[in-house]
Amino acid sequence: MEAPPAPSAEEWGLAAGYSLKNSKRYRYTWGQQVRSMMGTAIEGPDQGVVRFRIEIAPNGALVQLETLWTTSAKAEALARKAVESMPPLPPTPNGKPLIFEKTISFQPFAQDDAPIYKYDCEPDRPGFSNPFVFDGRLPAVPKVQAPTEELDSLALEECLKQLPEDSFEGERAHDQRQLKQWGSSKLVR
Repeated sequence: MEAPPAPSAEEWGLAAGYSLKNSKRYRYTWGQQVRSMMGTAIEGPDQGVVRFRIEIAPNGALVQLETLWTTSAKAEALARKAVESMPPLPPTPNGKPLIFEKTISFQPFAQDDAPIYKYDCEPDRPGFSNPFVFDGRLPAVPKVQAPTEELDSLALEECLKQLPEDSFEGERAHDQRQLKQWGSSKLVR
């Protein structure tokens, strides 16, 4: 599989201005830039996947690149070389350090799916916490989860103005992920 094209200056400009969901567009564009610089992926022993923990300074400079895991030493070496030779990045969208994890796939049949943005104005759901876990203290009191905070109408309107239009590829990738997660061979009968 040929390397995808590098993001254009216009795409980087849009990514540098998108601050929702931990700068989701900036993170996606960063991964696209890295993969485009890695070259053509050929099926064989050198193909693989690598996951990094990345910290980017507010001015766009790389602060830290830590390998969390990898399935191929060659894929990791190519990804590290690509990160080290990246052109200067724009400042982070919110003016704070950006810390995230990213999986780079160097395989002839896999690509990084385009994200969808239409749900980015919705508040994050709280993580599940079992309310009946006993911590050893008496009496056992069930935990009550805090309700999710709703955006007021003005904040929601401003947020919706910032959302970009979703691409066809992003919608298709989202549908494929949903099908993999919730699909069942028993439903086809």
